[in-house]
Amino acid sequence: MNLADVFTVVFVIIGFMILFVGLWLMAAGLFPRTVERCADRMGRSPVKCAVVGIASVVPLVGAGIFLGKVANNAPLKVLSVLLIVGVILAALFGTAGLALRIGQGMPSACDQTEPWRRQLRGGIVLALTYLSVVLLPLTLLTGFGALVLSRLAADAPATPSDPLAP
Repeated sequence: MNLADVFTVVFVIIGFMILFVGLWLMAAGLFPRTVERCADRMGRSPVKCAVVGIASVVPLVGAGIFLGKVANNAPLKVLSVLLIVGVILAALFGTAGLALRIGQGMPSACDQTEPWRRQLRGGIVLALTYLSVVLLPLTLLTGFGALVLSRLAADAPATPSDPLAP
């Protein structure tokens, strides 16, 4: 393995870390109430979020893989890819709540004027923990479970700025 191969691997990992933080910031900017409810849900019952995430992700991804294998035409194969990618994106949007929760645990004086910095701080810390590959699937499953549970709960009224609010 030469130096170019090492740099390729390093820069791909750095690129994914930046991508995760960007997706979490985008989720917090587009759907602030949903991300706050996910953060709340993860703070109250993280184990329940993980169990619901596992119980809902495994069948959805399994259905996507099964559909991709048995499909004879391109539209069904595209549908299977969209199903799997949609589950991953929903899990990342739910994990934005975990990034917010981590950021809330590291308060700063500028949080009152720039509340997005909480999400940024938490996202950076969470992305750094993804260097241990074990935490990536665990947090994605928990994030999907938190998103499902926050969507099922009708404890907060919907706001016009958040179309995902129930």
